[in-house]
Amino acid sequence: MNFDYSDEQKALKDQARRFLSAESPLSAARAVLENPATGYDSALWKKIGEQGWCGAAIPEVYGGHEFGYVELCALAEELGRALAPVPFASSVYQFAESLLHCGSEAQKHALLPQIASGALIGTLAFTEGPGVLTAERIETKYENGTLHGTKIPVSDGGIAQRAVVLARDDNGPGLYLVDLEGGGVSRRTLSSIDPTRGTASITFDGAPAEPLGKAQDGLAQLARIHDRAAILLAFEQIGGADRALEMARDYALERYAFGRQIGSFQAIKHKLADVFVKNEVARANAYYGAWALGSNAAQLPVAAAAARVAASQAFWFASKENIQTHGGIGFTWEADCHLFYRRARHLGLVIGSPRDWKRRLTTALQRQLAAEQAQGIAA
Repeated sequence: MNFDYSDEQKALKDQARRFLSAESPLSAARAVLENPATGYDSALWKKIGEQGWCGAAIPEVYGGHEFGYVELCALAEELGRALAPVPFASSVYQFAESLLHCGSEAQKHALLPQIASGALIGTLAFTEGPGVLTAERIETKYENGTLHGTKIPVSDGGIAQRAVVLARDDNGPGLYLVDLEGGGVSRRTLSSIDPTRGTASITFDGAPAEPLGKAQDGLAQLARIHDRAAILLAFEQIGGADRALEMARDYALERYAFGRQIGSFQAIKHKLADVFVKNEVARANAYYGAWALGSNAAQLPVAAAAARVAASQAFWFASKENIQTHGGIGFTWEADCHLFYRRARHLGLVIGSPRDWKRRLTTALQRQLAAEQAQGIAA
C-alpha cells in the first residue's frame, strides 16, 4: 500500500509552500510574538481564506471545496513548516470537525460556509485546568439553555467568534455551541509559551447555548473529534520538525570552528541523524493516520494516537536539537530557533499531552486486539 502523496497532492504542497514563503516568512510569526495583543496575522488569515484552504475537507453542500483529508494534511504540513500565526487548527481541525460530525443540518449550513471562507474563527473549549479529563471533573454546567462555568486554557479563545464547549447537565456531559460575541461571555488572554497561537480563559455566566449532537455523549464525541484533529496536528508538527532540521543542517554547514565546518564533527552528525530518524518515524505514523482519516477506517483511534505521540516527540526533539546545534546564539531572542521550540511545546499540549495520548494508544490497542480475538473466536 502506497501512503505517499499523489502527484496532484504534491503539486498542492508545492503551491502552498510557495504561497507561505512569500506571505508568511518567520518574520510574520515574530511580529505576532513581539506584539501578542494582535492575537494572529489577520492579513495572512484573510489570504488563506481566499485560497480556499479552510474548506479543503468541508463538503461542497456546506460551502467547502471537498478536496479531501489527505489534501488537508498536506496543507497542514506546510502551515506547520511556516509557523503560520493563524487560527487554522482551532477553526478547521477542531471547530469545523465538531460541526461536521456532531452538528445538525441547520448548524452545518449556518456556520460551515463561514469557516470555509475564513470569515469565521472557531475553537473547541473542553479543558478546565490540568489533569485527566473525566466526566466527574467537568464543572461547566448547561441549564435552561445557558452555560455557567470557566474553560481554561482555550486555544485562540481570545479571537474566536464561536466555540464548541464541553459541559454537563443533570444527565451527563455534552457538547454545546456558543456565540462568544454574545451576552454572558467574558474572556481573559493568558500568557503562554507561544503567543503566536494564543490562549484564553473563557467564563460563561448565563451565555445562551444550543446542544451539538447527541445529548449525554459529550466525552465520546470529543474523543472522535480529537482523533481527527490529532492527525492533522501531527502533520503541522512534522512540517515544523522538518524545518527545524533544515535550519540546524544549514547552520552546521556554514559555521566553522577550529578551521572546519561544525557539520563535519561526529557529535553534530549524530544529533542531526537522530532528528532525521524521529522525523521519519513520525511521518510514517502520520501517513498511516492520513489514510485512516481519509477512509474513516476502524483503525482511526490507534492511528491517531500513534501519530500524535510520534509527531509530538519528533517536533520537540528537532526544535531542541536545533537550538543546541546553533550553540550560544541559538538561545538568543534574535535567533529564530526559539520560535520552533515555542510552537513544539504548544502543539504538544493543545489537545492533550503525549502522556495522555500514550494512554489512549494503549487503550485503543487493547480494544483492537480484543475485537480481533472476538472475530477469531466467532469464525
